[in-house]
Amino acid sequence: MTIPSYAGLNTALSGLEAAQAAIDTTGQNIANANTPGYSRQEVDETERTPLTIQSLSSITGQGSQVGLGVDITTISRVRDQFLDSQYRNQNSQENGDSTTSTLLGQVQSALNEPSGSGLSTALSQFWTAWNGLQNNPTDQGAMSAVIGAGQTVAENLNTLSGGLTTLEGQVTQQYSTLTDPTSGPVASDAKQIAALNTQIAQAQAGGLDANTLLDQRDQLIDDLSQYSNVYVTQQSNGMVDVSFGNAAKAAANGTPDTTQLVNGSSVDLTDNLTDTNLSGSSGTLGSLLGLYDSTTGKGQIAGYLTSLDGVANTLVSKVNGAISGADASGATAPPFFAASGTTAATIAVNSSVTSANPPYTMAEAGAVANLGNDGPVDQAYNALVTQIGSNVQSAQNAQQTSQSLLSAISNQRQSVSGVSLDEEMTNLITYQQAYQASARV
Repeated sequence: MTIPSYAGLNTALSGLEAAQAAIDTTGQNIANANTPGYSRQEVDETERTPLTIQSLSSITGQGSQVGLGVDITTISRVRDQFLDSQYRNQNSQENGDSTTSTLLGQVQSALNEPSGSGLSTALSQFWTAWNGLQNNPTDQGAMSAVIGAGQTVAENLNTLSGGLTTLEGQVTQQYSTLTDPTSGPVASDAKQIAALNTQIAQAQAGGLDANTLLDQRDQLIDDLSQYSNVYVTQQSNGMVDVSFGNAAKAAANGTPDTTQLVNGSSVDLTDNLTDTNLSGSSGTLGSLLGLYDSTTGKGQIAGYLTSLDGVANTLVSKVNGAISGADASGATAPPFFAASGTTAATIAVNSSVTSANPPYTMAEAGAVANLGNDGPVDQAYNALVTQIGSNVQSAQNAQQTSQSLLSAISNQRQSVSGVSLDEEMTNLITYQQAYQASARV
């Protein structure tokens, strides 16, 4: 076979087309250098099948090949699936740590410790007032000071309990909003991913470029990962399956997920947006359930409320227990705190206790005063304050660490998929020179 006279022109033409495609792709990269979610694109080329001709050599009798140029196979995105997976895992962790840190910070702010208006100060003034009554048990002013100090302590406990209960409600509301199957962001992301799956499969089946759709889908998966763990499985037709929550953690460890959040073009919100699937997972949703789960009534905030109720119960039982004898007139002294109020939400000074006729003896006032000085009530409350402070510090440290790791992984991923203008300008010069060289053939 002889070489066609136009073969060289076709070879040069293929070079022109390849260089032009590379120039166009470089222009696309430069134009989208600051576009969120955009992945750098590159032209994938392959050598055309060469033309085989019979050698004129009478010695070897072997044939030889002549190159016919280059073919453009596709224009692909530059992505690293491992870095994508690492980013999403860390994004879940960081958002969960951030949520926990923020809400525990609100708990600590509600305690208002140390300060001149916190419960610690109120308790100190309460014990001091009883000590004053011990010195003069019949003095109406001293009794009035005891009642006022007791009311301040009770109101502090009421306020703290109300604040924690309100925070539980806020956590529940935020969780419900995020997991709403109609308007919640998790449902929205999942439905959009499923719709893009269909479009991508159709585009790839028709031999069309789906890079923009792929970028949009990856951006949605990134967004979804802030709420809980995600695990992505690639299908041969271009679609992806997305596992969510604890199911994603299991899938990452090799356990098949039969209830995927996104399975091709379908979405399963019923099985995925449950406390069972999300409790203990990473992300904002796992954090919220860890702070308070309205279904079980458990969580860190609920634990704090239980401890606060313990403080109130100890206060009521110890103070009322110290007042067990008869008053100065021989009558049984009334309990200082209402017997029905044994929780932080319900504790109150007994309405029958008045300053007009101080009902407690010197010994009783002294017994109550002696409950102070780091007694059982102070110890119970200080233990709660210390626990919350420790939890807040741990949450803040975890959030700072996870934020640093997320930033590092994000930068690493950006170095692979992001657009470097310096690199693109260098490539542009190279492709322009290749175009000019092919044009001269």
